[in-house]
Amino acid sequence: MQVDDFEPALRSLALRAMPDHDWAEVVVLRLPPAAPGDPRAWAQAVFDIRAMPRWVLALLSLRQVVVKLIGVPPADRHVFDVNEVCGNEALITADDRHLDFRCGVGVDTERRLLWITTVVRLKGWRGRVYFAPVALLHQPVTRSMARAAIRRRTSGTHPARP
Repeated sequence: MQVDDFEPALRSLALRAMPDHDWAEVVVLRLPPAAPGDPRAWAQAVFDIRAMPRWVLALLSLRQVVVKLIGVPPADRHVFDVNEVCGNEALITADDRHLDFRCGVGVDTERRLLWITTVVRLKGWRGRVYFAPVALLHQPVTRSMARAAIRRRTSGTHPARP
């Protein structure tokens, strides 16, 4: 057998949408039994600004202030809207002058897994300066947001709609 005979270990809409990325990360968490399987709902739960952990909200607020110093526009409130759903994964896309971002949020109810695949293509010095601290904090932030979403979605508690 040759290496080319093996299937890729990881498939994601994010990797399909941006195969020529500069940075990638996958966060995988275990779901409790009988967890719901709608990937759009999981993506919305993970990125729901009203239900993020407080420390993550503080970092996002700090980001909105600091990015102005390097000429990066503040994030639009729709930056984490789902753009596509294919099978068991939802895709979020955002392109800006400093970076392009793709995030796949997938759910496998049989194996009881939730995964979040993030890929980024950096653009120019602003992208590199902006993303240096983001890369360091991305995994714990993403993991914390996903854990909070799992708690809410499997306990039946959801944030109140405004």
